[in-house]
Amino acid sequence: MATRAAHIVVMSLLLFGVVLAGCAKRPATTQASAPAPTAPPPAVSTPPAPRPTAPSAPSMAAPTPAPTPAAPRPTPARPSPKEFVAIADLKDIYFDFDKYDIRPGDAKTLDANAAWFKSHADYLALIEGHADERGTNEYNLALGERRAKSAMNYLVSQGVQASRITIISYGEERPQCTEKNEGCWSKNRRAHFLVKPR
Repeated sequence: MATRAAHIVVMSLLLFGVVLAGCAKRPATTQASAPAPTAPPPAVSTPPAPRPTAPSAPSMAAPTPAPTPAAPRPTPARPSPKEFVAIADLKDIYFDFDKYDIRPGDAKTLDANAAWFKSHADYLALIEGHADERGTNEYNLALGERRAKSAMNYLVSQGVQASRITIISYGEERPQCTEKNEGCWSKNRRAHFLVKPR
């Protein structure tokens, strides 16, 4: 019985020793050893504490006026479509159904129109975008605008100044043909060119 008690005591001591040994190997995390100072440390100046501010209370002083917005830059007046006229030298271009891509044959027409504008620098252009009657009015207005922009971008790529060109969309409002067939609708899907002297 004594040997059994001795074994329990020895095992307990060993277990206790292992626990202590494990604890001794853990690094200290709360203290760090520093070398002993050789000279007195310099005096540390502490910045002045910020003054406490009173909670903002409604002020009886006049409110600060809001900054006045900068005056908008004047934009050049947009020319009225009534000031523009069609001339025989500028030809319309046409588009496929529900498209605003420039077709190869129409690119040749635009090349001729661009050459005319480059040789007549004293004229401004108005490009009207048109659509056939199929689709909603809003959709056709947007499509007409895309067609006019495509024509304008092509002219600009050929050297015509963008500042000389204005675009407008009439959507389906101004058809050239009113019959209800593809031959007629194809005439209404167009970009129309008008000019006026500067």
